[in-house]
Amino acid sequence: MDSPLRSVGVLLAGGVGQRVGLSTPKQLIEVAGRTIIEHSLAVFEGAPEIDEVVVLMTPGYAGRVREIVAAGGYRKVGKVVDGGASRTESTWRALAALGERECNVLLHDAVRPLLEPRIITECVRALETHEAVNVAIPSSDTVFTAVPGPGGEVIGEVLDRARLRRSQTPQCFRLSVIREAYERAMADPTFGDLPATDDCGVVLRYLPEVPIHLVPGSEHNIKVTHPADLRIAELLFGLPAAVPAGAPDALAGQVVVVVGESAPAGPARGADVRVLTRADGVRPEDFDTVAKALDDVGQADHVVLAAGAGSSGDLLAATGDGVADVVGAGQLGALNVARAAHPHLRAAAGRSRQAGRRGSLLLQVPPGSGALHASGAAAVAALTRALAREWAADGVGVNCVNTGASPLLVSQTSLDILISDLSGQVIDVLVDGA
Repeated sequence: MDSPLRSVGVLLAGGVGQRVGLSTPKQLIEVAGRTIIEHSLAVFEGAPEIDEVVVLMTPGYAGRVREIVAAGGYRKVGKVVDGGASRTESTWRALAALGERECNVLLHDAVRPLLEPRIITECVRALETHEAVNVAIPSSDTVFTAVPGPGGEVIGEVLDRARLRRSQTPQCFRLSVIREAYERAMADPTFGDLPATDDCGVVLRYLPEVPIHLVPGSEHNIKVTHPADLRIAELLFGLPAAVPAGAPDALAGQVVVVVGESAPAGPARGADVRVLTRADGVRPEDFDTVAKALDDVGQADHVVLAAGAGSSGDLLAATGDGVADVVGAGQLGALNVARAAHPHLRAAAGRSRQAGRRGSLLLQVPPGSGALHASGAAAVAALTRALAREWAADGVGVNCVNTGASPLLVSQTSLDILISDLSGQVIDVLVDGA
């Protein structure tokens, strides 16, 4: 079969967070600067293969999700409806919300916020030739059955690990297939005695003649279930994304404004580069000088705060003036450049939206060591992630580069970031750009 059907992502978000130890739904817990459900929404919103998104939310909280959707500009979200008391009931309600028109359905646990776009792409591609698709990863643990024994349980059978897989989501189906499986399940009076724990289980039980194709998942695609999972997810979100190499002329016709002392080293990828230095009267620690200089430039599709001199040494050895200089050029400079750049970048996003481009801000952090440097680098990284969330609806990306490599490598990696669709990333050039 090879049918160009529309593909609908369904976020199943009906849980209440009891195992996490909170009274509010775990989907609304913040991780890495945004709620868990918003991370999941962003992945499906950004996937070109997905035409529509439907959210099944814990009863009583659908209004909060609609607020998140409106604030984040998630245009693909067509419906937000109440979920059920169980996973199977939520899926049943989702199928009712999808109507009768045939489509590809990708059913995803909303509390798996680290889903990779690659998985969505491979699932939709697999649905071109298969009616049912599951995401799974090999088991790295030895798994055995437990049987009653003297004084408690004992090991029964050790299973062949080479054949074992750990199931993830999305679980994907032709709508007609998953609907028929659920209709048979709901008509079976014994279904409730041994309910399925996922949707593939329903298909496997009631449509055993339909093979379920496997797509490789990811170790990062974890399900946030227990309190420790929140911390793990936070750490995984902190891992930087890979920076794709941009085309040699990808910035043709665009203006890149550099606030700092030097122009990019090497090819500028076709960009018109304007450099605003202290010799021009532009001081990052002074908002008015930055704002006036950007207004004088006019068009600014991308703004880069170039790394200045780094700091090193013990905090107690630093003078008051030294601390002020570092804070002014670092944290305060980043705040001022961001404030002054935003209206220009928002306008750039509006001009470029049809061309699939956007405006972006890039904050470079100089190399250094010691507590003063560490506090500044952490502050700029936190600012990057917060601004990426706040400015997403404006079509403006925000990223950060920790410099330390050669000027050429730093410059070319920075340009690759401007070309990319990355946002909210803190990139270490020595690790990620090399």
